[in-house]
Amino acid sequence: MSEHGAPFAGRGRTVARGQRVQMRFLAIWIAFAVLLAVSALFVPRSLLPSSFLPIIPLAAFLAIVSMGEALVLMARGIDLSIPAVITLSSSILVGMAGGDDAGLLVAIAVALALSLATGLVIGILVAVFKLNPLIVTLAVSTILMGLMIWYREGVAQEASVPPLLADWGERRFLYLNSAVWVALALVVVMTFVLRRTIAGRRFVAVGANPVAAWVAGIRVTHYQVAAYAVAGLLYGIAGILLSAFIRNPTLDVGSDYLLAPIAAAVLAGTAVTGGIGSMIAVAGAALFLTQLGQILRMLDLSTAIQFMIHGLAIAVGMGLAGVQVGAVRQAFSRRPATRRPPPG
Repeated sequence: MSEHGAPFAGRGRTVARGQRVQMRFLAIWIAFAVLLAVSALFVPRSLLPSSFLPIIPLAAFLAIVSMGEALVLMARGIDLSIPAVITLSSSILVGMAGGDDAGLLVAIAVALALSLATGLVIGILVAVFKLNPLIVTLAVSTILMGLMIWYREGVAQEASVPPLLADWGERRFLYLNSAVWVALALVVVMTFVLRRTIAGRRFVAVGANPVAAWVAGIRVTHYQVAAYAVAGLLYGIAGILLSAFIRNPTLDVGSDYLLAPIAAAVLAGTAVTGGIGSMIAVAGAALFLTQLGQILRMLDLSTAIQFMIHGLAIAVGMGLAGVQVGAVRQAFSRRPATRRPPPG
């Protein structure tokens, strides 16, 4: 009995862990469904196509940057450079293109390359030199904002994105803005990479247990640096899309994306202790926060009450998504016989 019972018991524990992980990610969609029901009861006009469709692009922008933040959290870090990188991407786009379609592609390429490079530098400082990610990202943000203020002094105040990009930013397919389709595509790609590729599974293992991953021969530092680099690229993409959407981006274009991406990532069930996250759940959290903000504005509540409700929603969401992270992490890694710290 015991000879055959142990494998089945182990398999049962693995299934149970998998179910807890799935419930962690499903919780935000349940919360979003409840929010829609509340909207229908108390603010039905918020669900009208004329009210709901215009806010979906805002959810798309938040989803893209929140996916970047989720990657960093999965790698056991944190990133507060999002507003600065968005401003960097937007400013370079507007400044280099000069409102001319001829320079659009080059401007986009340079903007995204600089965003990627910024994330790469942050990743090296955090993962290689072991500096505090909170301090590093704040320092880089301050430097970037100073550089962008200086750079925008040479750009006309009324500068706008090229007409081709502005037209694309307004284009709709099946009633959805172009930015929404880009966000959906990124969700699919990121989900596939994390769940179906060797690199993605190794990245999850690194976040779940860096020591075990290092013992298994995985280059832990490389994956940690890559998390910040890919996140920087995602922030840059969001900056381009935001610029296309508003046409005349200013230095404040990224100001709304300091804490909201962290809130969305946490609401989506991303473990702040690393290794656990779902890009599909992040998209759901972006929708939840955007619709919640829409309802609060329509109710004409004070800013103080709006902040309190947002905070309460995040706390409840974390409670719904709570699981035993240590047990889940064991599904991705084995505990080595002798622990040694990963090389610096």
